[in-house]
Amino acid sequence: MPNDIRTTIGLMSGTSLDGEDAVMVRFGPGNRMEVLGHAHLPFTDALRRDLLSLALGDAPDEIERMGDASVALARHGAEVIEALLRTTGLTRGAVDAIGSHGQTIRHRPQRGFTIQLNHPALLAELTGIDVVADFRSRDVAAGGEGAPLVPAFHAKMFGGDLPTALLNIGGIANVTLVPVAGDEAPVTGFDTGPGNMLLDHWMRTHFGRPFDDAGRVASTGCVSDAWLAHLLADPYFTLPPPKSTGREYFSPAWLEEKLRHPSAQSLRHEDVAATLTMLTARTAAEAALKAMPGLRRFFVCGGGALNPVMMAALEARLRDAAPELTFGSTAEAGLDPMMVEGAAFAWLADAFLTKTPGNLPAVTHAKGPRILGALYPAN
Repeated sequence: MPNDIRTTIGLMSGTSLDGEDAVMVRFGPGNRMEVLGHAHLPFTDALRRDLLSLALGDAPDEIERMGDASVALARHGAEVIEALLRTTGLTRGAVDAIGSHGQTIRHRPQRGFTIQLNHPALLAELTGIDVVADFRSRDVAAGGEGAPLVPAFHAKMFGGDLPTALLNIGGIANVTLVPVAGDEAPVTGFDTGPGNMLLDHWMRTHFGRPFDDAGRVASTGCVSDAWLAHLLADPYFTLPPPKSTGREYFSPAWLEEKLRHPSAQSLRHEDVAATLTMLTARTAAEAALKAMPGLRRFFVCGGGALNPVMMAALEARLRDAAPELTFGSTAEAGLDPMMVEGAAFAWLADAFLTKTPGNLPAVTHAKGPRILGALYPAN
């Protein structure tokens, strides 16, 4: 294959802790991109519990468990990669690199660090493919938030002749705002707050389900305007960007504290689910509208794109302010909403290989563009 054509795999595990996605992308001259395939493998219950415990900081023998979880993640990732190779029919020799994000368990950019559990050396050993990992640390070292890192990819994939927002609703929700091509305004982006994280926790705790499938539980509840107002009063939502957050802030403890408010005392479990769904929609929509008043297109990816109740709440709030706005999932722009984040880390791996900066200082507030990642060769 010519040197100006490269094939990489993005391996992504997000804050939703539902498993790992692997997306294979071929890159060519002129920013050409072709998605070749996708594979997903859920986490076992045991691995998910370990990762969640480490993320919440309540794990005994934390260092030992971090090591064990990193090994388990690498073995799990190798299985996903193997499934992807079978799906695409390509050999490992046809893949130039894997971009492995790892599992974030601490994100403290204000203190100068971010920690993703990962074992890229073992992943390279198991797959026989070079691995690029540790994407966030370089941006943090340059004074940035280290997140979100996907806006540069979003801009290339979804930018065009209209002001566009791309909202990813995973565990955390993050938005990328892409001005019209040729506009001098920079691409911007930030975490808007909780995505599915709090709702998923509520569903596991009170309904024994990993998530609110198609929003069925929320659709049977009533949004509490009073409790929603209390949630919206959290200072994170009024912080100006750049900003990023994670499970260490919007934690089960955060939710339990909010549930002690008088406005929550008479709520049914279904009402809490409905209100948490509305919280995600309201904070994301209003943050995007405030940051880009002339917004004309709005695309959604991640698990939230598969929740019609959340999507309807988002669309209603957006159309209140921008009736002509085009709204939908990224499928309408040519990319499955469950592949976007994996494809982004395939792009970041390719950016590393071509020595192209992967961050956007206007997004992360880093001192300047930086080449992100570290290489773990297979041989």
